[in-house]
Amino acid sequence: MPLPVDEIKKLIKDAIPDASIEIKDLIGDKNHYSATIKSSQFNNMTKIEQHKLVYKSLKGKMGNELHALALTTEGK
Repeated sequence: MPLPVDEIKKLIKDAIPDASIEIKDLIGDKNHYSATIKSSQFNNMTKIEQHKLVYKSLKGKMGNELHALALTTEGK
């Protein structure tokens, strides 16, 4: 079962409260998304560390309910 955008945003916000999040459904199947996430928590982190933080916030749903998520992250 696909993961709704609202659920993705909630999971990320729970882990990264100051995040501003924009999510786009890439092909209209509610399973392939791109996300742009900005947070002060990303300051002084490498891109890999930023992406790991986002993936951790998804609590194992990446690759299961959520098939594909292209990330763009940056500090505030």
